[in-house]
Amino acid sequence: MDRATMVKGSKSSDSIGSDLVVRYLGQRDYEPVWQAMKAFTANRDDQTRDEFWVVEHPPVFTQGQAGKPEHVLFPGEIPVIQVDRGGQVTYHGPGQLVFYFLMDVRRKKSGPRAVVSALESAVIEMLASYGIEAQNRLDAPGVYVNGAKIASLGLRFRKMCSYHGLSLNVDMDLEPFNRINPCGYPGLHVVDMASLMGNVDIEDVSRRLLVCFQKALGYLNVDEKAVSEALPADSGHNGSTA
Repeated sequence: MDRATMVKGSKSSDSIGSDLVVRYLGQRDYEPVWQAMKAFTANRDDQTRDEFWVVEHPPVFTQGQAGKPEHVLFPGEIPVIQVDRGGQVTYHGPGQLVFYFLMDVRRKKSGPRAVVSALESAVIEMLASYGIEAQNRLDAPGVYVNGAKIASLGLRFRKMCSYHGLSLNVDMDLEPFNRINPCGYPGLHVVDMASLMGNVDIEDVSRRLLVCFQKALGYLNVDEKAVSEALPADSGHNGSTA
């Protein structure tokens, strides 16, 4: 196909902006997913559909760009990885639902702060569907229940395209949070959904949360894909709409 045919057949940015690909990665080591996110963002173009990657990670602490080493108290056997998102140190582990947001924010005709607010509001709406009353805080990104943090948020923007994302504590071992000052706040309490409501199905949470994110960010067409082997960047994905 020649260049003229490609341009003629391409979607407008407004149309592309309403399309979303959701990839379910299962449980993956943190670092390969992070590297794949960076590769996706570096290679995307005006015709690349936005993507959400849904994943759980084995135990790992991640330290943001502004992270201070004194907030990592005693990590023990859990690895600590320095990454390029905003914020301080946090913990990821099984039973925690992680959404990574690979978005061209310019299509939303808004800025990073508006995107963060929309994501927080979506989590609050989803938790309300389970009868959990939650709030955000102007001084500290994330979502809280009675002052305890239930969802952490940290994004990186490169040329107004986002990567990294949001972690929601669903039904997990919260002990590793005692080994850090979560998000740089000494003494900050952390909670999960199971502690508040008993048994909870992480797949049901994922479905409800996707609907809330989709509505908050204005996606009309959603293409859901299970990824069983190679990560999108590993399999030659270069941001095409195929």
